[in-house]
Amino acid sequence: MNTASKHKADKSQLIECVPNFSEGRNMNIIKQITDSIESVDGVTLINVDPGKATNRTVVTFVGSPADVCEAAFRAVKKASELIDMSKHHGEHPRFGATDVLPLIPISNITMDETAEYARLLAKRIGDEMNIPVYCYEMAAFAPQRKNLADCRSGEYEGLKEKLSNPEWKPDFGQAEFLPKTGAIAVGARNFLIAYNINLNTTSVRRANAVAFDLREKGRPKRETSSPTSKKVVDENGDEIWMPGILKSVKAIGWFIEEYGIAQISMNLTDIDITPMHIAFDKACECAAQRGLRVTGSELVGVVPLKAMLDAGKYFLKKQKRSAGISDDEILKIAIKSLGLNELYPFDCKKKIIEYILAEKENKKLLTDFSLNAFANETASESPAPGGGSIAAYMGALGSALGAMVANLSAHKAGWDERWEEFSDWAERGKTFMDALLKKVDEDTAAFNKIMDAFALPKKTDTEKQIRKQTIQEATRYATEVPLSVMQLCYDSMQVIKAMAESGNPNSISDAGVGALAARSGVLGAFLNVKINALGLDDKIFVAETLAKAQKIADAACSLENEILKTVERKLN
Repeated sequence: MNTASKHKADKSQLIECVPNFSEGRNMNIIKQITDSIESVDGVTLINVDPGKATNRTVVTFVGSPADVCEAAFRAVKKASELIDMSKHHGEHPRFGATDVLPLIPISNITMDETAEYARLLAKRIGDEMNIPVYCYEMAAFAPQRKNLADCRSGEYEGLKEKLSNPEWKPDFGQAEFLPKTGAIAVGARNFLIAYNINLNTTSVRRANAVAFDLREKGRPKRETSSPTSKKVVDENGDEIWMPGILKSVKAIGWFIEEYGIAQISMNLTDIDITPMHIAFDKACECAAQRGLRVTGSELVGVVPLKAMLDAGKYFLKKQKRSAGISDDEILKIAIKSLGLNELYPFDCKKKIIEYILAEKENKKLLTDFSLNAFANETASESPAPGGGSIAAYMGALGSALGAMVANLSAHKAGWDERWEEFSDWAERGKTFMDALLKKVDEDTAAFNKIMDAFALPKKTDTEKQIRKQTIQEATRYATEVPLSVMQLCYDSMQVIKAMAESGNPNSISDAGVGALAARSGVLGAFLNVKINALGLDDKIFVAETLAKAQKIADAACSLENEILKTVERKLN
């Protein structure tokens, strides 16, 4: 049964699927598998990462749950036809042609819902292809099957014996060894980062020693510090383990022949607990204690933008530098600090999820225009972009000036002890700037929704009713967008006020211009609130909205006056 039939389609829900296929060398086979994924409408293939030494390819695609499950099923089917596990050799643990297939919630969907989709997909694979399927992580039916390493223990070579053990009967599919296909683990999990740290050694043993220092599982306790001494056991004869220093981290050491180095291969299973930059720094410390040096790192697959920005900000903080700079600059610091360019160039457009999706959507944003092009587009006979977008842009420029003064203050000679204070202000200013830049396009999109609503058919009474309701919904949205612009512009003035009062005195005029721009953004957006509210039938909503907008406008004018008084006093 197709998993889509079990659920009502909800295109607002988004999940990611990251299957690992046991083929990393034959690009023809890999291409046929990814073609089967892309054959499903609504699914976006965002990364294909083959590894020759591991003989394994990590594929990442996103879409609605039903579409992703259909694409995943087709990929598993194609892999079972093309990959022969009896001939497979590689550095990575594995037990099947499609080795693991996790589903990951991205937006508007819970982990419980994602786990249900994973189980339905696992059942379909077992029922229609007879492949032995184990459900793991959040989709596991039993605690002992939650850990992927336990499900895959013994790997392909031990799978025949494992399947004969009643305790390891598959959750779905037949309990019979299929030499060509092996087995598959299907699960639901949080976002995982596959992350390898490069060492200046060729010794797998030395790399493993560092990996065991780091990974949460740690290593077996021994009677002495010698790795050959007897393991310590408890009263039941079970090994006693000494945990490593990093939570939610799995790690092993291996040698990568194509690069001629040993690596610590990590799975960061919860980057809120142990993010990349912490794993990297701790690896540097542990490696140094063992006479080794970390030379760089490698990101396998893709990563959320936040994880990279967090890394950049972490290293900027260590340098006592402001993090209120552009994302591009923060990413440069992250890439350089983590050594992500050591083995091959790190391309943000191919490695960061949000950038990959933006490139594939290929939307023409106003904020991507040059200054000349934006001005010319505004001046054209087209009604959009109009005053609402310009108001948002004025607010963004005001926020940018506030962030600039904060960054200059953080970097000012003699003010080193205050760098963190100004860095915090700069980050706040940048946050407002980024939000207002998004409003530039959102305001134009809101206007276009109204135009689309007016273009709806109106021949029948039903069509007229639908058209009227759609116009009202679009107009309400077009009223709410500039109201949010007003609030953002006003809130950004707190940054500007602080910089006028305590920022770099050489930039006091910049703070003044920022206040003027932000206040203009507030009043300009207010005009758009008013004109769009005229078209609404809900008079209670209109009255409440206009009252709120007037309150923001009055507060902004008062705050602007206060800031300019401070500026004038310091200029005289």
